[in-house]
Amino acid sequence: MANGDITKVYEYDKIEVVNTYHIQVRKATKIMEEQADGSLTELSRAFHRHVLQPFTSTVDADGDWTHAATDISGEAASVQAIANAAWTDAVKNAYKTMREAQG
Repeated sequence: MANGDITKVYEYDKIEVVNTYHIQVRKATKIMEEQADGSLTELSRAFHRHVLQPFTSTVDADGDWTHAATDISGEAASVQAIANAAWTDAVKNAYKTMREAQG
């Protein structure tokens, strides 16, 4: 970068496990400008949030449940690491049970 150059920086600044099953992700998009001394000054910041759960659960007309695992391969490595640590087999089974109890 050179003095005055503008760049976009992504930062996953909050990754939280909520209620055992859900992972809340906040991604900050920062617009940065390089200064004459090489330092960066933040010009703006915007946030995008999304929530992940271990499965997408559906029930058919016969009352049979299908639990499709959430694909986290497109998430940042830090989000994947937390999801893999938090979503143990016990947590996944409890999530399925909870969803089926909701009917």
